[in-house]
Order: sequence, then structure tokens, then C-alpha cells
Amino acid sequence: MATCPECEYDEVNTEDMEEGDTLSCPECGKTLVVTGADEVDFADEDDDALDEDEDDEEEEEEEDDDDLEDDEDDDAEEEEDLDE
Repeated sequence: MATCPECEYDEVNTEDMEEGDTLSCPECGKTLVVTGADEVDFADEDDDALDEDEDDEEEEEEEDDDDLEDDEDDDAEEEEDLDE
């Protein structure tokens, strides 16, 4: 028996399952994947949603970095104009 990482239900039956098999928690319904003997973790479909959120955050950070670089370039051009 394994324990669900979402709801802590400790009677998830993995007896006839192999590593990589998926199942649903009978208590909360989360999709789980068998990771070892009597061990389960969230299935990839849940991880993908988290990865998409992380990707969105990374893209926003890259855009912010680009904006900062553009501002620095603009400042350098203004300084050159003042020197002339």
C-alpha cells in the first residue's frame, strides 16, 4: 500500500502494479503514477500544468530583461546625443 501525496490517503493499492503504471487515488481522485515499491507520485499530466506555469513565468522574466536592456540602450544613445 502507498500513500497519496495529495490527500495522505494511506491505502492506495499498488500490489499488482509496476513502476510507471498510473492509477487514481480512491479518496481524492488525483491521477498518480507508481514510482517504486509502495510509492506513488503525481502523474505527468499534473506536472505538465506546473511546467506550463513555470514556462510562463520564465517568458515574463525574459521579456522584463529585454525591456531593461532596451532601456539601457536608449540611455546610452541619449548620452551620445548629449556629447555631440
